[in-house]
Order: sequence, then C-alpha cells, then structure tokens
Amino acid sequence: MPSPSLTSPQLRRLLQHCLSSRSTFQPQTLLSPKPHFPFLFSKPFSTQNPNPQIPDPVAQSLSTELVKDPSSDPLPITQRLQLNFSHIKLTPLLISQTLNLSSEAGRSVLGFNDWLLSGPNFNHTDETLSFFIDYFGRRKDFKAAHDLLVNNKSVAGPKTLESSIDRLVRAGRPTQVLTFFERMEEDYGFKRDKESLRLIVEKLCENGHASHAEKLVKNSANEIFPDEIICDLLIKGWCVDGKLDEAKRLAGEMYRGGFELGTMAYNAMLDCVCKLCRKKDPFRLHSEAEKVLIDMDYYGVPRNGETFNVLMNNLCKIRKTEDALQLFYRMGEWGCFPDSESYLILIRSLYQAARVGEGDEMIDRMKSAGFGDKLGTKEYYGFLKILCGIERIEHAMHVFDKMNADGCKPGIKTYDLLMGKWCAHNRLDKANGLYKNAVQNGVPVEPKPYRVDPRYMKKTKEVKKEKKRETLPEKMARKRRRLKQIRLSFVKKPKKMGMRMG
Repeated sequence: MPSPSLTSPQLRRLLQHCLSSRSTFQPQTLLSPKPHFPFLFSKPFSTQNPNPQIPDPVAQSLSTELVKDPSSDPLPITQRLQLNFSHIKLTPLLISQTLNLSSEAGRSVLGFNDWLLSGPNFNHTDETLSFFIDYFGRRKDFKAAHDLLVNNKSVAGPKTLESSIDRLVRAGRPTQVLTFFERMEEDYGFKRDKESLRLIVEKLCENGHASHAEKLVKNSANEIFPDEIICDLLIKGWCVDGKLDEAKRLAGEMYRGGFELGTMAYNAMLDCVCKLCRKKDPFRLHSEAEKVLIDMDYYGVPRNGETFNVLMNNLCKIRKTEDALQLFYRMGEWGCFPDSESYLILIRSLYQAARVGEGDEMIDRMKSAGFGDKLGTKEYYGFLKILCGIERIEHAMHVFDKMNADGCKPGIKTYDLLMGKWCAHNRLDKANGLYKNAVQNGVPVEPKPYRVDPRYMKKTKEVKKEKKRETLPEKMARKRRRLKQIRLSFVKKPKKMGMRMG
C-alpha cells in the first residue's frame, strides 16, 4: 500500500533535515589516501546504541512540531498538527517513536494527545495510553499522568497500570504508590485484585522498597489474601536491600502462618548471603552458603538452575573459577541443567582469569547446547571488554572474528574499544584497518584522539659522545694551567686597608 503523500511544508522540513544530516557525516573525507590514524590522545568512547532503530520521518516531523517554541508560532499545537498532518495514518509504533523523540516537548504532548483524539479514526487503547503515561512519568509530571488516567478510564488496562506503577516507583515515590493502590479502582478504574497487588509488590521489591511492599500486603490482607508468590517476592525484596535479618524474620513469620517458601525466596537469600560474605569475609562464603542449602534440603525446597547460577556467579566474583566449574559439571546430580546464563558466567570468568582457550571452548559448548542464539552483540562486547582489560588484544581480535562469523554486527562501541586498545599499544596500522572495516560496514565511527601507553612508545636511544684523545700540545697546555692554579693558591693576598679619615 503506497504511503500517503506529504504536504509541502513537511517536505521542506524533511529536505532540510536530510541535507543537514548528510553534511555532518562524510566518510570519504575521514581518511587520507595514505593510512594515517590520528589516535594519540585520550578521550572516552561514545555510548551510542550500536544498532539504533531508525525513526520514521513522519515521527521526526511530528517531534519537530512538538518541541518548537510556542511563542514562535501564533497557532496552538493542535491546529498546527491538524494543518500539516491531517492525512497521516497514526499507528502505535508511530506514536511511540514521536514521544521518544520529543523528550523536551513537555506539556505540548497534551496538545498532541488532544489532536489524536480529535481524529475520526483514532481511539486510545491500553497500549497507546501507556506510552503517554511513560512519557510523563519520565518527566515526573504525575499531575498530567493523573489527568490522562482520569479522562481515559474506559481504556486503561494492565499495560497502563504497569507503566503507572513503574514510573512512580522509579521516581522514588513508594508512599504515593500505596495511595495509588488504595484509590486506583475509584479514581482510574483499575481492578484491585491479586494480580495488581502482585505487580505492585514486585515493582517495589525490585527497586529497594521492601518495607513499603510488606506494609501494603499487611494492610490489604483482609481484602486480598497474599499467596506464596507474593511472600517469595517480599523476601526477595528484603534481600535486594541487603537486609538478611529482615528476610529471615519474614520467612519465620510465613512458616508459622502456614506458608511454604519457594525456590525463588531461597535463591534470593543465598545470593544475599554470598554478597555479604564477599563484602565482609570471602573465606566464609562456602560455609554460609552451605547453611542455606541445608535449609533448602530440610524444608524440601528443590534446587534449580538459578540456584547454581547464583553460586557460580558469586564464586567467580571472588576469583574461584575452578570451584564454579566443578559446580557446573555437578549440576546433573540434582537434576538441574545449565542455561544460557550459566555458560555466560563461566565464559566471562575464564576470560578474566586469562584462561582464554577454555573460554573459547565454553563458547563452543554453549552453541552445541542450543544456546547460540543468546550470544548477541551485547554478550560479545562484554567478552571483548574483558580481554582488552587484561591486555589480550590479539585474542580479542580472534573473538571479534568469531562475533562476525556468528552474524552479530559490531557497533560503534565495539569498534571504538578495539581501535582505542590498538592505539594504546601503538599499533596504528591495526586501528586504521578496523576503521576502514567499520566504514565499509556502514558503522558511523568518527576518528578521535587516543593516548598511547608509555610502555609501548618507541624510546630513542641517546648516542654517547666518544671521548676524544688529547694531543701532546693540548696535554702540555692543560698541565701548565693546572700548575699555575697551584702556584697562585700559595700566594698571600694583601688585606684591604681602609683609609683613615682625619
């Protein structure tokens, strides 16, 4: 289906945008005909997304109107949008991209919402409403989010509820979350049930607000009785806060109340114990972790793959790679099997321990086990970062080739990391080759200054001057000067007598 035609003002704006973007990047002028790479000073690499999603040109044009200064145009935002974009068919993806590009628009987005609702073929859905709640939540403009929820009660659903709670919690307003739950059915039309309670408890516990989550569960227990999943989430929340005593206290209350803790709660307590031991006394990690595992066996709670991942991860953090490998090979004794996270933990630890050959073998084992699709650009970048950190740049290039062979396209950060490391090793030829490869693959890498490590700088040898042999006349002249100095040293110098004034 052909795309709708654009109006002349919109075409003009798109043309200006294309011309400006084309002038800012000209790959053919970045390198001279002879390989020359001016990477000799230090500068942090770019943190851009390696594979940014290309926004729709219509979304860019809508965003331009939203972020425009209101005083520059006498017409309100709704009329401007109606004049320029009345023929555009709006989709959820287009709305999402427009809002993501308009972070500086502020309350102008309310005009965008009014313009959307004025269209004959548009009605808010739970998904599109959640985009607006996310937008105002990122700006911490909860008054605008409240107005939107009140005016769209009929369409607000699970996605909108999740966005509302997530933004309140991430903004550090747990007390407001409790008030929201008390009034959400009356004010916004959300249903107060076990699912919504579980969602709120999970969000609070993930962000370190276990005390507020426990208070919410106890206050609403007469109306919504908690289940074992909510209890596990509460214990996990206390463990995320690092408060093991509170987690044990709550576990005791739950056992006395007839609840049975699940594997998730014990995994959280195991992770908390290991982290506290790593911080205070790493030598006690084995014994303290064993106590948690004995409790699991005593209460009949089975171990799962996550239990072993927690143990292996914490062992690798204290450089106990060999112990982690032994656990990996013994997982089958408890009926557990490694998942993708198990392999990634061990690969990172093996590379960190400079056991690069075993790390490569673990990558091959991971692929053979059917987890090759979990090896993406992000995972390979982590491996390269570790290898560059331990100065194994040659092996990093081997992993880089493996990354390309697996179809993972390296981005700006990957090229920047490797080029910076080659420049630190004073291998500008290698860095220049990577730069050319990036340009060929369409990755917009810009040359920047890097610093050469002093260990790899070429030191110029100082040429020592050979002592010239004296001739006989020079030797005799030197002796005469020395004898004269000795004679003069025995001559008494006359004292200076001052003239008496009569």
